Amino acid sequence: MAPVSTGPDLSQLRIDDHARAGRGGRKFFRWFAAALGAILLLLGVVVSVQSKTPVVEVASAHTTSGAPERVALLNASGYVTPRRRATVAAKITARVVKMYADEGMRVHQGQVLAELDASDAQVRLQSAIADRDSTAASLRDLEVNLENADRELKRTQALEKGGVSSPQALDLARTTADSYRAKIALAQEQIRAAEARIAVAKQDVDNCTVRSPYNGIVVSKDAQVGEMVSPVSAGGGFTRTGIATVVDMDSNEIEVDVNESYIARVEPGQPVTATLDAYPDWKIPCKVRTVIPTADRQKATVKVRISFDKLDPRILPDMGVKVAFLSDAPPPAQSAQPQVVIPKTAVRDESGQQTVFLYKDGHVERRAIRSGGTRGDDQVILAGVSDGDQVVVGGAEGLKDGSKVGIKK
Repeated sequence: MAPVSTGPDLSQLRIDDHARAGRGGRKFFRWFAAALGAILLLLGVVVSVQSKTPVVEVASAHTTSGAPERVALLNASGYVTPRRRATVAAKITARVVKMYADEGMRVHQGQVLAELDASDAQVRLQSAIADRDSTAASLRDLEVNLENADRELKRTQALEKGGVSSPQALDLARTTADSYRAKIALAQEQIRAAEARIAVAKQDVDNCTVRSPYNGIVVSKDAQVGEMVSPVSAGGGFTRTGIATVVDMDSNEIEVDVNESYIARVEPGQPVTATLDAYPDWKIPCKVRTVIPTADRQKATVKVRISFDKLDPRILPDMGVKVAFLSDAPPPAQSAQPQVVIPKTAVRDESGQQTVFLYKDGHVERRAIRSGGTRGDDQVILAGVSDGDQVVVGGAEGLKDGSKVGIKK
């Protein structure tokens, strides 16, 4: 007989020892994962803070002479132009057979730039030489006949004096001798004419060689081997009129247009400061060479040419340039004491107070300053900055006194 159940079986509620142990292990791993996540989050915050360290650009304050500077009376802009720039062309129409010129090549006066087809000129030269040699050969025969005619004339004169020969024979002998003299004179003139034709033919051959007219640099190669060149435009645009363009770099100067209302401020020999657009930080000393004595009625300007005090390989033709025409004498009111200058971009205006950020050991220090005048792109500092201090010139937005910064490389 089966036992009778009197209530629920509580034995099913018992927790197995293995299950109890597994639950504790999972709890440990949850705590470990939470701790690891917190550590990684902290590292991420640290890295993020470090990566947001601002990077600034610094420049050093330096001392410059306080000698008075000349005052700029007038500013203008123009271009670098050489006084000697030539597109070298051939004197004859011919085909290019050899080309030696190339862009950037330095050439000297008389150096061969190209050679043209000289076959026709050579044929004419050989023909003129042959004509001269032929005439010279006939001249010797005429001279021999003249010597014989002179001997016959002397004999006839002797016979005529002795009454043996008639006057008619004497006249014939004299005519023969004079005829040979005339023929010799004609032959000599023909030889001189042949020499002249030879000189022309040699000049034609020489014209087939194109040379540089002066020392300079080839800036343009205008013809290729096989092309026809001519001193005049011909052939419906298929004939070149130039071989190469040569520029004398020693003749570079500046050409500017000055408004005619201010031309009275410009005079020959006046000091000028030039700044190339390609090198804005390079101040080039110059002087006015000449003022072209004519005006452009359409632009109401007068052309002024300015010479460089010293040429530099960086100065190239057709570069843009800005010039400042300076006064002859500097103002006497300025101090001659040395002055500390910094770039203008380092100076900040905070509610009427001029300040700068000094860079020291990876941090910046806010410093109040007292400034003076300006010297080009620099600001004269009367107090607050010393020679050699490093000032922030870029990236100062959002900086505070003591901020940690990095330097832009």
